[in-house]
Amino acid sequence: MIRISSRDNPLLRQARSVRDGKTDGLIFIEGLRLAEEALQSGLEIEAVISSVEIAEKERAARFLSAVSAVCRRIGSVSEKLLATISFTKTPQGIILLAKRPESGKAQLARRSKVEPLLVILHGVNNPVNVGAIMRSAEAAGATGIITTVNTADPFSPRSLRGAMGAAFRLPIWEMASYDDALRWCAAHKIKTVCADVKAKALYTELDWTLPRALIVGPESTGLSGDEVAAADEAVRIEMKGQVESLNVGVAAGVLLYEAARQRG
Repeated sequence: MIRISSRDNPLLRQARSVRDGKTDGLIFIEGLRLAEEALQSGLEIEAVISSVEIAEKERAARFLSAVSAVCRRIGSVSEKLLATISFTKTPQGIILLAKRPESGKAQLARRSKVEPLLVILHGVNNPVNVGAIMRSAEAAGATGIITTVNTADPFSPRSLRGAMGAAFRLPIWEMASYDDALRWCAAHKIKTVCADVKAKALYTELDWTLPRALIVGPESTGLSGDEVAAADEAVRIEMKGQVESLNVGVAAGVLLYEAARQRG
């Protein structure tokens, strides 16, 4: 482990570049728990930066010992210096730079032996919602994620914090067009379904045991009429009171857990 004492160190400059999305191919992972998830998920770790203080703690020391077997670029810094590259207001003690997981249609075939349950994130531009939906998707047994061109990066620091490791494990096809995503699903006999307040059928009336792709749309406007019409089916979530809509992450969770309930 190399002790770093200057904020102009090349490793710290690289970390800032990755944090700010200026370096293709690498992702910025912050915090011990998320770092552990990355290591356990088999991500290719390019570099590790830890504070002197956290390295003295037993759990962090075990992680640093384990990660040293797969990564040679390990730097130690003061808490003050770590703050210059941290994404959070309060430094989390450990930062990893890892290779971005491969993305594409082929990744979705990794779980082809089970009935597909995909989530299509279309124009969901809040990374917190993207992360939360991925976390719920994995917990509910989803088999993959598709994000369209206007959706927040699922591997941005904010998305990763919300996903809590789900982004490392779920197959993801990024930057698809809406039409391409629907055509791909049709070609693989996966029925697409979206939530729409005007839909006649309740989400509990749909057969979720079939191969399905749940489509969730932009937070502010939802899916357009044409986008809803392009899907195979639409369902609604019944709401009481004067509430007109649910947060997209909450709505996705409700629908995914109905799918999980039906699938047993």
